[in-house]
Amino acid sequence: MNELSNELSREQVDRFVDACRDVARRGLVHCSCGNLSMRVDEERFLITSTGSWMERMSPEQVTLCRTQDGGVLSGNKPSSEIGFHAGILRARPEMNVVLHFQTPCATALACRSPEGLDYAVIPEIPYYIGSVGRVPYFTPGTDELSAAVTEAMRANDMVLMANHGQATAGRDYDQVVQNAEFFELACQILLIGGDSVAPMPAEAAAQLRALRTKGARRAC
Repeated sequence: MNELSNELSREQVDRFVDACRDVARRGLVHCSCGNLSMRVDEERFLITSTGSWMERMSPEQVTLCRTQDGGVLSGNKPSSEIGFHAGILRARPEMNVVLHFQTPCATALACRSPEGLDYAVIPEIPYYIGSVGRVPYFTPGTDELSAAVTEAMRANDMVLMANHGQATAGRDYDQVVQNAEFFELACQILLIGGDSVAPMPAEAAAQLRALRTKGARRAC
């Protein structure tokens, strides 16, 4: 663990490494695309280092950063998307995990016009994810992208980055994985069904969002 061993327990780092490998096993990222961050405490978080492949993640590829400004406390250079990971963790103190993923169907829809898209085709979207945000294309790793994603995530737990991918936040690791997998399923339905797909009735979707807001979640 090198420098991280002075800052964190082996268990904390191993838990993060295992989560990264699980993200890859689920097909949520490919090669070095995508990144994961996990809050350690109010002031620090772990993030994948730049260029790391999650499928073969190791403790040496984990970076410890400051939540306040994304500055590196120990470890290698962090992911180029450090800006929006730190920004989301600051803007959403109730959230502890941020995942940037690139699944095929969700990314395909991020590459087309959002006009007419309603992701509430299955109950899991309004109930677990709620509203879905979207930002225009900005060069990956730039301050412009970080600012746009952070702002969009203030009111959404899922944000599409045009021609790039998706970001989602959750209270724990299981929640971000659930968000990513249900969202990919909804996008797959939209792509396969095309114009024949009808979204849920607006009133039913609103009721599920209301239950979600009240914290009355249960398995759908």
